[in-house]
Amino acid sequence: MSRRHGVLLAMRLTLRAVLRDTGVLLLLVVAGVAYAFFYPLPYAREEVTRVPVAIVDGDPGPLTRQLVRFAKASPKLDVRLVTGDENEAREALWRREVEGLLVVPRGLHADVYRGRAVTLPVMGNGAFLLLNKTVLQGFAEVVGTLSAGIEIARRQAGGATPAMAALQRAPVRVVPHSLFNTRDGYASYIVPAVSVLIVQQTVLISAAMLVGTWAERGRSRLRWLARPRNGLGLLATLSAFGTLTGLFWFGFVFWFWDLPRGGNPWGAAALLPVFCLASAAMGVALGAWAGRRERVFMLWVPTSLPLMFLSGVPWPVASIPAPLNVLAAAFPSSPGILAFVRLNQQGASLADVAPLGGQLMVLCGSYLVLAAAVSARRGRSPP
Repeated sequence: MSRRHGVLLAMRLTLRAVLRDTGVLLLLVVAGVAYAFFYPLPYAREEVTRVPVAIVDGDPGPLTRQLVRFAKASPKLDVRLVTGDENEAREALWRREVEGLLVVPRGLHADVYRGRAVTLPVMGNGAFLLLNKTVLQGFAEVVGTLSAGIEIARRQAGGATPAMAALQRAPVRVVPHSLFNTRDGYASYIVPAVSVLIVQQTVLISAAMLVGTWAERGRSRLRWLARPRNGLGLLATLSAFGTLTGLFWFGFVFWFWDLPRGGNPWGAAALLPVFCLASAAMGVALGAWAGRRERVFMLWVPTSLPLMFLSGVPWPVASIPAPLNVLAAAFPSSPGILAFVRLNQQGASLADVAPLGGQLMVLCGSYLVLAAAVSARRGRSPP
């Protein structure tokens, strides 16, 4: 039998094994589709808005009423409580009826019109990062708008026209533009990165489960797997499933949830089989080493969250300790997530991600050798 026919026969045998193994089939096919609709759903609104807040009115008057009106008009804030008792507002914060509060100090009106600087304390619930950030930004914008109005009114009282007063108030302006995530949305930020991790985990765990099951049933299948053409056939089949899942995410899912997409689809499609092959080879090595199907779950399922943090997307690579960066380089998800985000969202060329692609190829080759070596060793060992 020629080598090519041997690989094709191994692919057919692997496909048959996948179709007969319900757990592996669910991971390779159903999990990728289910995650596509389940995972982005909580972040579909992209931004955190209408966060419940309280305002402590220590100086009832027109200035405070205007401040409350501005707060009620802010899309970031939902004013649930206006009270003169700061303890009542703090109690509401402890009970999580509100996520932040602003304190208007006594004598605000008098101090402002005497030209004295006034500080308005804002408290947020720092235990919830996004809520806290939204509360602080929302109140900062509200107070900034109020301060601008006061300053413009003063300049108009001095004889300036409304246009001149506005120009003098802000002679230099900033126009922010967020490239590649124009809505500053959380889903647009996190889902493209997580999608790559989902592809890796489904392929890697499926391969490990399949090989772990074979190891449980006897050594003959591992000896069969250790032959190069059989191993290539198995990896090609599993990689094909992973590649289809990746294309489904990069195409349909990104379009369905209106995520940033289409930067360099052909580049992503070209790199995807290499990434899936590296993930499948790592899974084969893991399954042969674990020797049991359930050990694969115990060893690998808890890794998803650490792998996501090590990828460099949730936290900058430069701020991660060097030993952890060395550890992260051993997993396909680390270069894969960075490469596919740059290709899909930032429109990078293959040349731009060549170092990451090269790292994936090195990992692919290394895990191919490791998978063959571990399978051969496990196949020779006594049961």
